[in-house]
Amino acid sequence: MPDTVDPTPELEPLTLDTKYTATSGRVYITGSQALARLPMMQRQMDMARGLNTAGYISGYRGSPLGGYDTALWRAASHLQEHHIKFQPGVNEDMAATACWGTQQTGMVEPANYDGVFAIWYGKGPGVDRSGDAFKHGNYAGSAPNGGVLVLTGDDHGAVSSTTAHQSEQALVAAMIPILYPASVQEFIDYGLYGFAMSRYSGAWTGMKCVNDIVESGASIAIDADRVKPVIPQDFPFPEDGVHIRWPDAPKAQEARMIGVKLKAVQAFVAANKLDRETHPAKAKRLGIVTAGKAWLDVCQAFEELNLSDQERSDLGISVFKPALTWPLEPGCIRDWAAGFDEVLVIEEKRNLIEDQLARALYELEGDARPRLTGKTDTDGQALVPAHGELSGTIVAQIIAGRFFDENGESCLRGAAEHLSTGARASNLPKSPPERTPWFCAGCPHNTSTKLPDGSRALSGIGCHTLAIHMDRRNGAYTHMGGEGGTWIGQAPFTTQGHMFQNIGDGTYFHSGYMAIRAAIAAKVNITYKILYNDAVALTGGQALDGDLMPWDITHQLWAEGVKRIAVVTDEPDKYASTVTWAPGAKIHHRREMERLQIEFRDIPGVTAIVYDQTCAAEKRRRRKRGRMDDPDRRVFINQAICEGCGDCSTASNCVAVLPVETPLGRKRAIDQSSCNKDYSCAEGFCPSFVSVYGSELRRAEGAAPSDIDPAANLPDPEAAPLGSSYSILLTGIGGTGVITAGALLGAAAHLDGLGCSVLDQTGVSQKNGAVMSHVRLAKSQDAASGTRIGTGGADLVIGFDMVVAAGRDAITAMHGETTRAVINDHMVPLAAFAENPDMELNADGYTNVIGAKLGEDAVDFLNATRIAVGLTGEAITANILLLGYAYQKGLLPISRASIAAAIALNGVAAEENLTAFAWGRVAAADPDRIDRLTGTASNDLSDTEPSLDDFIAGNGNELLAYQNQAYRARYLERMQKLRDRIDAAAPGRDELGRAAARNLYRLMAYKDEYEVARLFTDGRFQAQLSTHFSGDIRLGYHLAPPLFAPTDPVSGVPRKIRFGPWMLPIFKMLAEFKFLRGSAFDPFGALAERRAERNLRDQFEAMIDAITGSLTAANYDAGLALVSNYDQVRGFGHIKGAAMEAAAKDLAGLRAAFDEAPTLWAAE
Repeated sequence: MPDTVDPTPELEPLTLDTKYTATSGRVYITGSQALARLPMMQRQMDMARGLNTAGYISGYRGSPLGGYDTALWRAASHLQEHHIKFQPGVNEDMAATACWGTQQTGMVEPANYDGVFAIWYGKGPGVDRSGDAFKHGNYAGSAPNGGVLVLTGDDHGAVSSTTAHQSEQALVAAMIPILYPASVQEFIDYGLYGFAMSRYSGAWTGMKCVNDIVESGASIAIDADRVKPVIPQDFPFPEDGVHIRWPDAPKAQEARMIGVKLKAVQAFVAANKLDRETHPAKAKRLGIVTAGKAWLDVCQAFEELNLSDQERSDLGISVFKPALTWPLEPGCIRDWAAGFDEVLVIEEKRNLIEDQLARALYELEGDARPRLTGKTDTDGQALVPAHGELSGTIVAQIIAGRFFDENGESCLRGAAEHLSTGARASNLPKSPPERTPWFCAGCPHNTSTKLPDGSRALSGIGCHTLAIHMDRRNGAYTHMGGEGGTWIGQAPFTTQGHMFQNIGDGTYFHSGYMAIRAAIAAKVNITYKILYNDAVALTGGQALDGDLMPWDITHQLWAEGVKRIAVVTDEPDKYASTVTWAPGAKIHHRREMERLQIEFRDIPGVTAIVYDQTCAAEKRRRRKRGRMDDPDRRVFINQAICEGCGDCSTASNCVAVLPVETPLGRKRAIDQSSCNKDYSCAEGFCPSFVSVYGSELRRAEGAAPSDIDPAANLPDPEAAPLGSSYSILLTGIGGTGVITAGALLGAAAHLDGLGCSVLDQTGVSQKNGAVMSHVRLAKSQDAASGTRIGTGGADLVIGFDMVVAAGRDAITAMHGETTRAVINDHMVPLAAFAENPDMELNADGYTNVIGAKLGEDAVDFLNATRIAVGLTGEAITANILLLGYAYQKGLLPISRASIAAAIALNGVAAEENLTAFAWGRVAAADPDRIDRLTGTASNDLSDTEPSLDDFIAGNGNELLAYQNQAYRARYLERMQKLRDRIDAAAPGRDELGRAAARNLYRLMAYKDEYEVARLFTDGRFQAQLSTHFSGDIRLGYHLAPPLFAPTDPVSGVPRKIRFGPWMLPIFKMLAEFKFLRGSAFDPFGALAERRAERNLRDQFEAMIDAITGSLTAANYDAGLALVSNYDQVRGFGHIKGAAMEAAAKDLAGLRAAFDEAPTLWAAE
């Protein structure tokens, strides 16, 4: 790109490492990155005090801390420079034990450092399984110059977990004090205080981490003197201190823990004034006590109630924010609470603060003691929910409810009712189905989780668990490492003799092999499917925390006693000849998966199938970074041959197989931008698939190359006014760059000197589900409080996907009077389309909901995907293009220079994204130029349908090319008679005529060998290829020729073979022999499939004649249903045969409805 989009000179130079190397000022950083920076700052503080310390980090990934280890790996050089060792744990309790070990450094042998501080991390279930190690380590204590910080990742809403989690109770059981940060800034501040508190008290320190902070980004201060821990000088420590020692009796540890350490923690918090009043008030009417994410909800509640600081203060509402939620320091909060009419505790999940506060307030006397409410009000009625998640709207309604006067009216009632109305969608059109998570395009689990008829499988932890939402007979999951354990308990008491159990390679390495050992000991009949995808895919594609290869797994299984082992893969030839496998372990192509499962389920005892195929998302990442070969092969569909049967989706379950609506019905296309080159779709029984070699995705002719700015001559718009704050909601599909777009806006706002926070709401939805990023901007970071956009709080919605933009959560964030929206109206099918080829796909349902909420003038709809593909060749650039559009429309309060700098900083496809941003600006300012380059920007699924006259004439011309003039006339004459009858019986209606024209043509032009050859050689397919690809293209054809195709050993149906480019001249020759079709000399005419097609054609013609002879206005709809029944007859070979049978089953009832004599239906 040219200099016109380079960052302005006054912007400070910024690199991806700045967040770790800067020593003062502010940096833009995510929660995970802040936790990665934290130990570096601890080391720097120690060095400033003259201490030569080292750091140690260990744990196990899991949402919301799923990306923490990735951040640590990316900061590896900086960690090493600061003497910090990152050692991922094989599992959580081993990591906790290692952290315990760090505090023992120097107790016996000389140490290289003055002390070692440690960080443990894990999600809620990891906290549970580590309880024993936590209690041992915490009771033993920390070292004077060490300290242990326990990062607990809690998923309150079970967004990406199998249970909703709250870790505080587990930490309390281990007597670990708990700090609860409410911002990325407090991750740093509380973390540094946490280490100091651990050293001072001798206790480990817990720090609660939730999605709203971990997965958010913000501009934070990193000055070295920001945190200055105060060490209490008057606390009465025992003579032998409180720190780790050996030997140390268990009873002495317990006494020290309860009698000294926890009290020292409270003294430290009091001395450092960590608990504080954040919202003072003039009067003491309602005091709110809240911490962490709930504090953010309270801040958001004030916004949603439209309460200014002055109005809140005048109402007598004050907020107290304890940093330490257990053990609560009673002195400061008691002094603050004295004199309030009511103290309301707002905390998520089960109460922790409230019970402690009740004890603290008990000591107050008379009028000084306030009423205490929280989980219940003063009448014992439920108030603050004890389950699920809180939100600003929920909290706002609770606060408003505390201000009722004698007449039952509240000064905040109007605001609360407005919120309640805004949260409802009863006044909007019915919302169509929303997105749900699904396997990525080309995911190995699309194949590995399939089962033979009559079998059932159990699930576990990992991406493969998504199969429970699919029609795959994959049943209940278990906790991590328990895979197969539930079957041990069921097997003795059920008639089912065998079970399949899915288990990911990450879980196997973590603890799953213990479950296999237990199954062997119990002698149950079970086949473990160990899904080796070379990555821990659900949390971000991390590598396993140790060396584990497929052949290693086979040897381990053999040693445990699994004697029947098979290895299944998509590339059987990829293994080196030097690889040694366990005795009897054989390698099979994935096409043999069904046969192997049938064989294994009949073998008594424990068997195992190791399914080896690299994670599709990880393949894409590695190819993009040059770390994996990118095959010179793409799969493409000849749409003229495609029948739309959906067998390609049945074979692949792949979201990259998309619908294409045509006058002849729904067909299929491959989304080249999302395709991860798994190629299993080509296994579908259909000759329309070709492999394309030597190609590149084509750009629109006349589109500017990436080094030329297409928006160079456009003036910059006036930026959107920032006001007190500005909230942008980004909506899209998981895995398509939504999070990247949010990070770009956050980084750009930081460069502009604005306060900002970016919250990514993903969880398991990162797998093709609904993903949203909340971008909140303010004039300063101090003015930016909450991370979520509340009810009606969005100033701008950028809908990268209109399905998610029309979902309940996004609609709730919109305000009919103040929200503007820019929406990509390209209809990406719901992932479930892979299983339901006939599901309704109507873009209007989604656009209507958005339009009804905001009004047409407040929404700009454009097909950003089609524009991006046409101009850049990649649909993935559509998101950045839409950002450019919003910018040029004056909807972003961020400078173009900073946006460009943020794109360049990201480093991935920077030139392409800068070009896409520029094209988005052009689309906003000069849409006619875009149309000239790409064609109409209307929605893909709304292309204009031809008139019935043109449709019939076109079909007639196709039949002339298909056979001859007589065949064409046969079609046209029959259609003309039917249309004449329709005009007389139901004037003005053409649905029956269109259905008949469509299905009569399809059944007459059945796609035999001659027709497939013609459709590959008549020039239209070459034109179709040229619109998508450029380069020296070579083709491979996927066919199952009669007499030559091998058969599947289980189903008995033919399998396809890939043929080379030499098939093209054979096709040309074969097309010339169409005159043999149906004659005695037709070598294919005697095939059962061809006879059935001809018979069905003749039956349909007789049916059309019968309808023509007796159609009336009364039976018109029945006639339409009868003709439309044949829409389901599609496909090839056994697929089409099954469709014929299905249509035949429905025929009798439809005939009866039409009420015609049986003699009229006789075939010729």
